[in-house]
Amino acid sequence: MNILQEIRRVLEAEISTLITVRDCVDDSYEKAVSLLYGCTGKVVVTGIGKSGIIAQKIAATMASTGTLALYLHPADGMHGNLGVVRENDVLLAISKSGESEELLGILPSLHQIGVRIITITANPASTLARHSDVVLQTPIEREACPLDLAPTSSTTAALAVGDALALTLMKLKDFKPEHFALYHPGGRLGKRLLLRVKDLMRSGENNPIIRVEESVSTMLCEITRKMTGAVSVVDKDGYLVGLVTDYDIRRALETGKDIFSLTIPQIMNPHPTTIYEDEKAVVALEIMENRERPFSLLPVLNHEERVVGMIHLHDIIGRGL
Repeated sequence: MNILQEIRRVLEAEISTLITVRDCVDDSYEKAVSLLYGCTGKVVVTGIGKSGIIAQKIAATMASTGTLALYLHPADGMHGNLGVVRENDVLLAISKSGESEELLGILPSLHQIGVRIITITANPASTLARHSDVVLQTPIEREACPLDLAPTSSTTAALAVGDALALTLMKLKDFKPEHFALYHPGGRLGKRLLLRVKDLMRSGENNPIIRVEESVSTMLCEITRKMTGAVSVVDKDGYLVGLVTDYDIRRALETGKDIFSLTIPQIMNPHPTTIYEDEKAVVALEIMENRERPFSLLPVLNHEERVVGMIHLHDIIGRGL
């Protein structure tokens, strides 16, 4: 057997199936989307075996893109879990044959509850299809499996149709990156859109800060103690008047003067770049990096212009940004 040839055959078989399904898209798909979009409850996705696995993925995709959805195992549904289904829900059933015993077993209860049913199936004449409000046909001439037994082309078709429904609903609902991030706080996109400077900054006892009238010796102790490599210089009311970094200290030493004979204003940068505490953390990262000479920290201000913290490049990188 030519391994690469067999892999290409499987891929071509599944691609061919998807082309066939695409060409069969008709008004029933529009009806299905309208029914799902108008659902005032939740979308309950169900299926058994390999179709059940596809159903789980479709439910997860819908849930993460703005459609309230969950997966219901039909066998569990026959033993009490149909209690999650309500009259204002929509049931999305996936079955190649449309004759799965577990799915047919919950039909009477579903009809009594009054839930609307959409079925994705390769058999529009099946029992499940006849008892559905909308039928989405996914014609399967043959599975990609060489024995025409293992669900392959049929599950690919069902998955693609489920994705098409979910993403069409996503556009109808004007689902934005900010919404996606809200449901994906652990992902990189979620962190970039959700994490604020105040979530990462060094504040309170960890905030390196010193009054402008203090001595250089006290300033050096503060920098060392807070281990940030810099200190915000403030006036008596907490307003920022400057920033002293390791670079500023080295530059003062290069003058040959006794650094302890200098005052903090003689060493500090009186016009440092700052950021507000409610700004996105990724903006702080961009400010640090997108400079002719990148730097690694920013004093953080509140909207009263008082210093409330300091954010370091390591703080941002450490959170996966």
